[in-house]
Amino acid sequence: MRYLSTRGEAAQLGFDEVLLAGLAADGGLYAPLAYPHIAPSDIAALAGLPYAEAAARLIAPYLSDSFPLEILREETEAAYAAFRHRAIAPLVQIADNLFVLELFHGPTLAFKDLAMQLLGRMMNHVLEKRNLRATIVGATSGDTGAAAIEAFKGLDRVDVFILFPHGRVSDVQRRQMTTVADENVHTIALQGSFDDAQAILKRLFRAADFRSRVGLAGVNSINWARVVAQTVYYFTSAVALGAPHRHISFAVPTGNFGDVLAGYVAKHMGLPVERLIVATNANDILARALASGRYEPRGVTPTQSPSMDIQLSSNFERLLFDACARDPAVVRAAFASLDQSGAFEIPAPALAAIRAEFEGQAVGEAETTEEIARTYREAGYVLDPHTATGVRAARGRLARDPATPVVALSTAHPAKFPDAIERAIGLRAKLPENIAAQLDAPERFTILENNDAQIAAFIAERARAARN
Repeated sequence: MRYLSTRGEAAQLGFDEVLLAGLAADGGLYAPLAYPHIAPSDIAALAGLPYAEAAARLIAPYLSDSFPLEILREETEAAYAAFRHRAIAPLVQIADNLFVLELFHGPTLAFKDLAMQLLGRMMNHVLEKRNLRATIVGATSGDTGAAAIEAFKGLDRVDVFILFPHGRVSDVQRRQMTTVADENVHTIALQGSFDDAQAILKRLFRAADFRSRVGLAGVNSINWARVVAQTVYYFTSAVALGAPHRHISFAVPTGNFGDVLAGYVAKHMGLPVERLIVATNANDILARALASGRYEPRGVTPTQSPSMDIQLSSNFERLLFDACARDPAVVRAAFASLDQSGAFEIPAPALAAIRAEFEGQAVGEAETTEEIARTYREAGYVLDPHTATGVRAARGRLARDPATPVVALSTAHPAKFPDAIERAIGLRAKLPENIAAQLDAPERFTILENNDAQIAAFIAERARAARN
């Protein structure tokens, strides 16, 4: 399997190189030359398999020859061994044809663990094989940072630098990052928004000298390995509900578009997905873009679902690339327009192609709180505020198509957002005891300005790869 950049001006790479590179040198995102097809009989054969084995079978077609299948199987087994639920990603029914897919049973109580635990092991394998060090730099709106830190902490070949928007993540999310004492972990509280942090990250990756000097590697959802690892739970949940003999729709709380893009990739691998429902909070750029055809970021509005407080959804670029018949010139022009004028128009044929598979729904603060209360009242089930947006959007879809099951992806444990839960139902969700004890440790982080040079200097001074 080879990979090309969405902007068409970077060399094609194999899986190992894409794994380490993250962002392409031309500022684009890597995508496979083609999506491998999984036959209906092979999809059906996933039924009853352990999650780790299903992951190995589905990810294997994306690997290059230098990453053996037996190593992949070892890594998937190790990645999911410590999850708190034996099913790894269990389904729970909360209403007629409405299901919640619990993706929060990993070590940091968020869906990011399902990809990050595997990504960390795969990346460490490649670094050891090549006798290299890497400097992981990530931007987080809440959950990615903790998942990356948990996956890479203590590894001798990796230093981890995580930027999070100061004062704009929940207390639990912050403490999951800042109470980790391993020397290879560095947390940076950026005086700005997540979009600011993400923009700095992209500029650092485009700075060729800096990127080479510190061995820069990315773990945000711009890294293709993250996306392909997330396709697995679409397959396993759909098979549990009757795929490939039955179509399933998915409602996905969406910020950076990587999670819902994984559903799109699963569909193009052969999974019978009826609709992909993009659920946003008040930061509704994706719902607006799907409705109007204009991709136009606005100011970020803080909400009770902070991991979705994003206006620049990086992975939308991969979808646009496909929808524009993989013409990199169109993608380059769109993002040049975004840089210059703050928006771009999705070409009409591309918009039609996207609308054929996706629909969007923005869910406001009051609706989110109402959904948490309703689901608890009717099903005795507690949703976190991100998941609540997905469930709300799923109910809207079921009103139009009650015969097709809808799976709402539950992206975080409700205890990570106790204030939002208490406002909705009058109860505070409790953290698992081991997590609660960890968060009592002293915090360690550095507050830095929204300034590329300051961030780059901080990283260069501490990255061991820069000293080799």
